[in-house]
Amino acid sequence: MIFAVVVVGAVVAIITLFGRSKAYEQIGRGGLSLRDETYKPEPKGAGAVRERDDEIRQMLAARNERRVRRGEAPLDVEAELARLTAPAVDPGLEAEVRSLVIARNERRARRGQPPLDVEEEVARQLRELGGG
Repeated sequence: MIFAVVVVGAVVAIITLFGRSKAYEQIGRGGLSLRDETYKPEPKGAGAVRERDDEIRQMLAARNERRVRRGEAPLDVEAELARLTAPAVDPGLEAEVRSLVIARNERRARRGQPPLDVEEEVARQLRELGGG
């Protein structure tokens, strides 16, 4: 009887030894895992942007309700939404565009043309580069 238990235990141990690698590979995997190979980033369509903006508006409205309850003035939801969803500009890119606009103004001055407003032109160039 004891030999039968030892033999069955040895067989189970060998099967477990070869089958355990797959079990350990699955730890931490699943729908909520960021390391999962099947992870896909958010969709970038107009519907996704609209849905994101609606959710942000809801959070801002809830924050405004809390502000009003505390006796503070509510914020403009649309202005705050525009501020939060504005694309971030790389400072190095902004400096490079500014130097190009200044150089363009110098060329315009040599030709006798009026100079461009540097800040306005930098903002326009960055909007064009950002696609928005």
